Amino acid sequence: MPNSTDPDERVNQATLLARDTAPNVDAIVITHYPDVETLDTVRPGETDLQAVLAVNRAVALEMLDAGVEVMVQKADRAAFRRWMSVRDDTPENRRAWIDRNRLLRGAAALEVLGLKESTSRPSQTFGKAPGPIADQLLEAFGDEDGGEFDHFVQRLMAAGRTDVLDLAVRKLGEREGDEAGDDLNWVLLVAAEGAAIGPSGWAELVALPVALPAGDLPDGEELGQGLIASGALADNEELRLLPGWRSPDSVAELSFGAVRRVLLDLVDGKQPRDLPPGDTDDLARRGFGVLLGLRIDWALPVWDEISAAGGLPDEPDTEAAETPEEAGRAVLFDRWRSRVFQEAGGCVPLGVVALSQVANEIADFLAEAGEQTDALEEIREFVIACRRKSGGDGIVCHPNIVGGALELSCHTEAGQFLDSLKMPAARLPAPAEEMPHLICTLVRLIENGPKR
Repeated sequence: MPNSTDPDERVNQATLLARDTAPNVDAIVITHYPDVETLDTVRPGETDLQAVLAVNRAVALEMLDAGVEVMVQKADRAAFRRWMSVRDDTPENRRAWIDRNRLLRGAAALEVLGLKESTSRPSQTFGKAPGPIADQLLEAFGDEDGGEFDHFVQRLMAAGRTDVLDLAVRKLGEREGDEAGDDLNWVLLVAAEGAAIGPSGWAELVALPVALPAGDLPDGEELGQGLIASGALADNEELRLLPGWRSPDSVAELSFGAVRRVLLDLVDGKQPRDLPPGDTDDLARRGFGVLLGLRIDWALPVWDEISAAGGLPDEPDTEAAETPEEAGRAVLFDRWRSRVFQEAGGCVPLGVVALSQVANEIADFLAEAGEQTDALEEIREFVIACRRKSGGDGIVCHPNIVGGALELSCHTEAGQFLDSLKMPAARLPAPAEEMPHLICTLVRLIENGPKR
């Protein structure tokens, strides 16, 4: 949005843009500049501090009037320079800055802007009788085009009214059958996993399911810290994993009320009261463990970005091809998982998913592993056939990795070529680099194969 040199016109332009933007955001980050020097550091060439402060107040008032949460970060030159030190010095990167350690919310945020808390919209309360509220909720649930249900559920959960939600599930089950009640219960479980809370204004409960080795359990805290340090997480994603292992069955038994309480405890930095202790016997029997944690989303709209662009950016195309950044993170995740596999005796982390998706993630892994187990059996039969061809001589195998595929060449110990096998990466039970750790249990491996 082009800025006028007239302060009043700048305020008017910002007010109109904020009015247009507000219906499409739930929260906004406004940067407060304490002095001209800080303003010029973050926004080089900008020296009209009073005009910037007036714009900030006008934008905040417009957003508050529309029910948008206003967050404020107090700009600090040292923190900004540290943030920019690992990024290209571009206007886009400067405007995208969010100082996670200085983000203020509620009355504290408004006070910095010179506004009073009373300017924000009061929260809605509910009557004591759960029945009428449950009926309203079911009416919203049945209105597929209304769009009010999700918002209604979040307000009830924020108010702690699980009695209303439980009653709605029972009523729907009585009216339309147990399957309908179960469907609503599942929807509420998914809704309980995330909320507009936490330091960034949005946090969700997630899990890292892991296929465990047959021996001792790996250190969950070390595994989680390794993932965070791997670089596989997006810049706007903060992950906090609990160190203790839980079984998939115990996780699946949590009610939507318990899931929301776990989320709230993690946001407050408390040990969740509703989480059962890890059951090592069940972990050993099932072969899977789960690390639970909190994912905080820092992808917040920043007013400086919106102002410069004249509005919000276009929504990303969810069906578009993988971006280079996403592809790079996927590579880093695979590298981390390969290290875990090698260092933890065959431990295989699956992926960070919403808590409700743990069972599906494990089922997908088992289905894929079943196909890949067939590939391992094919390798075993290949080695057996080569032994038959050798006429009783000892055999060796040379593994070679070509473009992610695995090529195996078997020879007698005297150097006579017996046969070869090539398997694409999609059929392998582990990355090609890790396959020698499995194949060495079937046949002796050599680094360099003899010439044919």
